[in-house]
Amino acid sequence: MFTGLIEEIGTVQTIIKGAKSAKITIKAKKILEDIRIGDSISTNGVCLTVIDYSNDSFTVDGMPETMRKSNLKNLKHGSRVNLERALRLGDRFGGHIVSGHIDGVGRIKKFEEEDNATWVTIEASSDILKYIVNKGSISVDGTSLTVAYVDNKIFKVSIIPLTRNKTTLLTKKIGDEVNLECDIIGKYIERFTALNSNDKNLSNSINIDFLKENGFA
Repeated sequence: MFTGLIEEIGTVQTIIKGAKSAKITIKAKKILEDIRIGDSISTNGVCLTVIDYSNDSFTVDGMPETMRKSNLKNLKHGSRVNLERALRLGDRFGGHIVSGHIDGVGRIKKFEEEDNATWVTIEASSDILKYIVNKGSISVDGTSLTVAYVDNKIFKVSIIPLTRNKTTLLTKKIGDEVNLECDIIGKYIERFTALNSNDKNLSNSINIDFLKENGFA
């Protein structure tokens, strides 16, 4: 579990690609302070498991599903990535609940400057946009942000100077992909609502005729 507060920007040192997977080594500093094999590191918002580390880097595996569903497939030597260690019990919770299991990717459509902030317009599929709520939370490349506008094609977030300096978001270019994870609460509500609806339909279909046909009456 993560908060969406980026701790450090790492740099891809090596990336060894298989047919559909990849082994990625990332140069970092802060992330390595208490690192252990098996730790979870949010890398551009994707929860990855540490399989090896050294004094100045750590290595993770990207399985085929991860590479298909995220922008990690676009990484190359020298790429910069947002990093966050998993939340520890007792840590201050400054962002929002981020699982590191992204819903898919969006594409940057526009940047607009407004005083000390930068508006970022992101295009996303309807499967993702249905979970995005105005003034709700969203993780963009692992960064916890507040949705400032949403319609049926795009949503917008506003980036403050601190976020500009601490993340890679404003180093992106128009057309670049970003990993998106919607607020987990909405997804659970949808799932529970669907299950309750199915249960109701099932109970409505159990009547005297159904019982007779199946030998219960």
